[in-house]
Amino acid sequence: MTVLVTGAAGFIGAYTCRALAARGERVLGLDDFNDYYDPAIKRDRVAVLCPQVPIAELDLADHDALAALFERERPTRVVHLAAQAGVRYSLQNPRAYARSNLLGFTHVLELCRRHGVEHLVYASSSSVYGGRAIPPFREDQRIDRPLSFYAATKVANEAMAWSYAHLYGLACTGLRFFTVYGAWGRPDMAPVLFARAVLAGREIAVYNHGRMRRDFTHVGDIVAGVLGALDHPPSAGDGDGAPHRLFNLGNHTPVELERFIAVIEQAAGRPARKRYEPMQPGDMPETMADTSAAAAAFGFAPRTGIERGLPEVVDWCRDYFGPDRY
Repeated sequence: MTVLVTGAAGFIGAYTCRALAARGERVLGLDDFNDYYDPAIKRDRVAVLCPQVPIAELDLADHDALAALFERERPTRVVHLAAQAGVRYSLQNPRAYARSNLLGFTHVLELCRRHGVEHLVYASSSSVYGGRAIPPFREDQRIDRPLSFYAATKVANEAMAWSYAHLYGLACTGLRFFTVYGAWGRPDMAPVLFARAVLAGREIAVYNHGRMRRDFTHVGDIVAGVLGALDHPPSAGDGDGAPHRLFNLGNHTPVELERFIAVIEQAAGRPARKRYEPMQPGDMPETMADTSAAAAAFGFAPRTGIERGLPEVVDWCRDYFGPDRY
């Protein structure tokens, strides 16, 4: 009984591998260690968080290599976290998103179908709510106005997964993550970017002139949600006649951007140098998850607020990067 975790060297992926291994699962990771951000961070991350988990190094867009891995390992469940991430980068390089998030996900779906995978859990994003978002975001809200190409690929992933659930009975669960943060986080996201900048005394760009609210969700709470979803596969009655379900995984507590910065300042022991900027294309001014569906289905109950979680990020940045690399 093997659980395959794609994107295993990524932020959520490495923590998920660690949690699965800790409860005795046979885990196989997969990652291409691409250079969207420094691959050394990914290799260090897995060396610390899940050194006991073997990780196959391959690209999801390479169908033959992925097919050979499925044939060899015969995974019974798949946690698909690999994707080209980043809202703003999707404005610069949309082809990378088409390759990984669309072509790569097609390969994952088809191989799960061919090999009789019992349950596919895949990462979606709060970004799917887009221009029609009404806080708190509920899974039954319309998602037909994505504000970035990244978000559009995640909307497509949900439709693709539903079609495979409908056509072939492949049990699929999509998880809409809301601004995940924690130690070993992605260096292109605000928690690590801001923490490093404040520690170094560099200026930070505060978009929409600070009028932003985000549902920051600690990685420990996210991983608990991933495992909870994995353990509760949907039935045919869960998704309009198909074994497919969607869940928000967020903290249900939006935080003002200025408050978020203040907690980092306190943990770093120095003030932030702020440069106020207009809203960036593709961004959403507010995110807020309604998590009642996940709570009812598998007891999802986030426990970590930013007052506890953000100091962990600052401490990790201080230890990992050090004053010469802030």
